[in-house]
Amino acid sequence: MDLSSHPFVIAALGLVGGSLLGFVLRKVIVEGNEKNIKIQSRQIIENAIVEAEQLKKEALLQSKEAAYQVKQALEEELSLERDELRDEQKQLKRKRDSLKREWDNFDRKQTEIYNSERRLQAQEVEWQEKHKEIDQLLAQKRYELSKVAGITEDEAKKLLMDSLESEARMDAAKRLARIENEMKVEADRKGKNILALAISRYAGDYVADRTVSMVPLPSEEMKGRIIGREGRNIRAIEAATGIDIIIDDTPEAVILSGFNPVRREVARLALLQLINDGRIHPGRIEEVVDKVTKELEITMREAGEQATFDVGAHGVHVELINILGRLKYRTSYGQNVLQHSLEVSFLCGIMASELGVDVKVAKRAGLLHDIGKAVDHEVEGSHAIIGRDLAKKYGEPDEVVYAIGAHHEEQPPMSVIDILVQSADALSGARPGARKEMLQSYVKRLEDLEAIANEFNGVEKSYAIQAGRDLRIIVDSNKVKDEDATLLSQDIAKAIESKLTYPGQIRVTVIRETRVVEYAK
Repeated sequence: MDLSSHPFVIAALGLVGGSLLGFVLRKVIVEGNEKNIKIQSRQIIENAIVEAEQLKKEALLQSKEAAYQVKQALEEELSLERDELRDEQKQLKRKRDSLKREWDNFDRKQTEIYNSERRLQAQEVEWQEKHKEIDQLLAQKRYELSKVAGITEDEAKKLLMDSLESEARMDAAKRLARIENEMKVEADRKGKNILALAISRYAGDYVADRTVSMVPLPSEEMKGRIIGREGRNIRAIEAATGIDIIIDDTPEAVILSGFNPVRREVARLALLQLINDGRIHPGRIEEVVDKVTKELEITMREAGEQATFDVGAHGVHVELINILGRLKYRTSYGQNVLQHSLEVSFLCGIMASELGVDVKVAKRAGLLHDIGKAVDHEVEGSHAIIGRDLAKKYGEPDEVVYAIGAHHEEQPPMSVIDILVQSADALSGARPGARKEMLQSYVKRLEDLEAIANEFNGVEKSYAIQAGRDLRIIVDSNKVKDEDATLLSQDIAKAIESKLTYPGQIRVTVIRETRVVEYAK
């Protein structure tokens, strides 16, 4: 059987032949590709080597350039440091030369001091020898004088000391009198000019407030309505206000009496509203008193604000303004304290401007100097110290705080502002008609003045005149000499200052009269 003619065999042979041919062709292609790949790889490697060499050269150049730049920077820095070192060396050299010159001067001065000490020691020895000679001569002279005078050395010393003391006292008294007269004339002239200017520039009206309040009534029938059934209305008013209501025979009026002037004003305003309203019963009384109290607080705050505005005192704490407004209803010896504070403030400002002192601080201290009087019935202590503590608490300047505490000398005055507040306070309170004093206290002050003067040796009589502003003293001319009169007036003035409290100043005049009587026969 012929297999080559069979179709299956032919196909198989064709397939095998094709496979062999394909294998041969693939091998040929692969060998060609491998050759190409080797050639390309060789070229890539050669190119990489070339590029690496170039990169290496470039990196080397960059590193050299960077190193050169670093070297340049270091050289510049070293050059600067060398320049600085040269400058420091020059400075050190100059300082060394200066120290050397100073040291040479020190050596020279030390040598001079040593030589001076040697000379002083020699002079001291010489002086000691001379002192010994003088002491021997003095002892010899004393012995001779004691033999001639017939008294001992101690007795002679005592006589000499007494004589010298008497002469020195007389000479000192004469000089003191002359100096004091000159100072008094100049001080009086300047003081009077300043006070006169202050008084003339400030002309404040004054109206004395009463310590009790009187409420007018439309009719006598209103007294019964105020009292109420079984006195319940008057008791309700007194309980709500803390003020005593006095209903007496005074026609168509009732009197309000109380220690606190603010409460007394509340009672007065409340009673006036109740009378105008006509409805008077305990419930209505409490309502009106509460309403009037709030209105009065607003009024007092407005009064305090107005006072600070008038004197130009800005930045005062609101609590101090409220306390200052309460002074509107406070009196001292019949003088309204708020008006007095304003007057003191203006006087302080005028005098401060004449003396070249801070006007604003002076006016502020004058306005607040009596702030403690608004609460002195609620807090223990003098009103000056209470006011000082209040001002310090609410951030007032130190000058103002100290002036408030010093205006009655509870603490010594330290500045011109303190003296101005004292002077303005005394001037405002002591001027005619400013304050009212009871007859008993007035007479007592005159008696105290005369009693203080009569305690001194040599005083025969004393008279307090001009409302206690002038004290005339008549002395025994045999006991008090003209020179002693000056010292006596000073001692009496100091005693008055230490023992009495008074506004303004008191003039002490010592009168010494010598009478010589002879009879013609």
